[in-house]
Amino acid sequence: MRALVARLDSFGDVLLAGPAVRAVAARADRVTLLCGPRGAPAGRMLPGVDEVVVWDAPWVGLDPPPTGRDGVEEAVELIAGLRCDTALILASAHQSPLPTALVLRMAGVSRIAADSVHYPGSLLDVRHRRDEQAHEAEAALALAEAAGFPLPEGDDGRLRVLPPPRVEELAGPPGYVVLHPGASVPARRWSPKLSAEAVGALAEAGHRVVVTGVPEERELTSYVAGRAGLDLGGRTSPAELAGVLAGAAAVVTGNTGPAHLAAAVGAPVVSLFSPVVPAERWAPFRVPLVLLGDQQAPCAGTRARVCPVPGHPCLDRVTPQDVVTAVEKAAAEGGRQSTAAEGGRQSAAAEGGRKGAV
Repeated sequence: MRALVARLDSFGDVLLAGPAVRAVAARADRVTLLCGPRGAPAGRMLPGVDEVVVWDAPWVGLDPPPTGRDGVEEAVELIAGLRCDTALILASAHQSPLPTALVLRMAGVSRIAADSVHYPGSLLDVRHRRDEQAHEAEAALALAEAAGFPLPEGDDGRLRVLPPPRVEELAGPPGYVVLHPGASVPARRWSPKLSAEAVGALAEAGHRVVVTGVPEERELTSYVAGRAGLDLGGRTSPAELAGVLAGAAAVVTGNTGPAHLAAAVGAPVVSLFSPVVPAERWAPFRVPLVLLGDQQAPCAGTRARVCPVPGHPCLDRVTPQDVVTAVEKAAAEGGRQSTAAEGGRQSAAAEGGRKGAV
């Protein structure tokens, strides 16, 4: 069976699809991940993916391409060439999977599953109703199970990526704090001034601080790092960023892709979370987490890209000292979980040894 999993939006969205991809991969001979250009780097990091196919769909993303017959026909030909038997369309609750389902059906995919509140006609073979309160990763897993792809035994359903490279030459020895000040839209960013002050406060508290960002954010990361932090803005590939995050005692970030990448490598997260989307669905998944920001602010649930409230109070009332306290709490929780996990491994090894001796 050749399976296709579609998740057409951003880097973080694709990472959240990872557990569902693994569920499909456990029962399919080959898994193709269909994603947009912003999500492709994440797709290439997911266990269970055999190939990544990129399509910039006109109904997804912050700056989608214009809709045109030629573009759709090219997508149909591209997908038809994959000769997939079954497909899982993953989309957020506010998105319709039906345009994607139409393209897949035109491409000859014989069995298609998706969450849909709208009547799908002949476009879907499995029309699933998602729990709108469920986290995005859990919603994707529920759809996969409904389509006949439950998680295999032994898979705990957490986010994962392929093992990242060693990055000590970039970031130094593990145990630092990462602060990632950027985000794709302004409503989800803490102010640069407060971010810079937090770097100074963390350094004064005895933490080594690493500041990360994409190449377009180099001016921002340089300002935020100042003299107290190590500026890695624009200096890491996605895989290297995963390595940097994996070495962190805690990661401070907004609701953005690196928050989910941090979760995928098991790093504790201090999440400066703007409530324009609900944290219960989009917060870092199943890692030690301290959530900062007023989740009841007037902007809650608006999906605003630019904060509609003067002064951006949901985030900018968070102080640098709040972040220092949260980092120490998240790092301590991460340390306790690591110790418990190591103790469990040692107990299991000892028990295995006793059983072997009987």
